[in-house]
Parts: sequence; structure tokens; C-alpha cells
Amino acid sequence: MSDEIKTLEGLKSAVAGASAAAAATAAVASLPEAAPRTPVRDSLGRSYATGKRKNAIARVWIKPGNGKVMVNGKEMNVYFARPVLQMILRQAFSVAGVEGQFDVMATVKGGGLSGQAGAVKHGVSKALQLYDPSLRGALKAAGFLTRDSRVVERKKYGKRKARRSFQFSKR
Repeated sequence: MSDEIKTLEGLKSAVAGASAAAAATAAVASLPEAAPRTPVRDSLGRSYATGKRKNAIARVWIKPGNGKVMVNGKEMNVYFARPVLQMILRQAFSVAGVEGQFDVMATVKGGGLSGQAGAVKHGVSKALQLYDPSLRGALKAAGFLTRDSRVVERKKYGKRKARRSFQFSKR
């Protein structure tokens, strides 16, 4: 007798669970789909985005062109002399598959050269996905649309650096 009651209760809970799942599916189906992303461009056909990395902030404008990159009024290979920094800037274009198709004009403030290169890369990635929303998937999968939040830790009192203590001498 008790086995029959347990079985009936199990069936009731299974039916209730199935009806709840069906109701949830119907609720999701009734929600309006997210509107497709539309390109964001100004009157000159450019897309603008701000990129950040460490203490550097980059304002980036992209427009169709032949791949010319200007940073603070200088060519990319003059401003970022190290090949590694130039490679960091080109990563967003290579992941999106649009090398040599966009001109970039960027102004960068703060931080050092490495942080500035990362800020320009972040800004270029955001501007590319605003110019052509179909590139968003590749850029997001590569992690280029996420702001790298790592910054230098502040110095604490009683310490030589952020965590390094002064040398201790017992005698």
C-alpha cells in the first residue's frame, strides 16, 4: 500500500515538474527577441570607442581605409617602436579578419607604452564591433572586448612597496 502511495506521489511530482517546464518554455518563447545590433557610425562614417588598460585611456576612431594607424599624430611604428607593441595593436584586426581595411586614429593618455598599446587594442576592438556588429562574436571569443581590470596595487604604510617589507635584522 505504501509503495503505491510513493509511486503516485512520484508521478504527481513528475507531472508537476513537466508542466512547470512547459510553462517556462512558453514564457521564454513569448518574450520578445533581442533587437539585432545595428552599426553605430557618425556623420563622417567613423565608429568611436574608448579603450582602457592599466592607467592608460585611448580614444579610438576607425573608418574604412587602407590600414593606416595614427597614434597621437604619429605613425604606429614610430609611436610604438617595439614590434611586440605593434603586434598587440594588429591582433584585433587579424582576429576579426579585416587586416588593412580600416584606418585608425587614436589619442592615448596615461600609463606606459605597454598599457597604451593594450588600451588602443581594446578601443579598436570595441570600435570594430560597433562599425560591423557581425565581428562581435570573434572579438568576444578572443577576449578583446573585456577590459583588463588588473592595475598596480597601492603601496601600504610600513612596507617598502605594496607587499615587500623592509629588511629585518635580528642583531
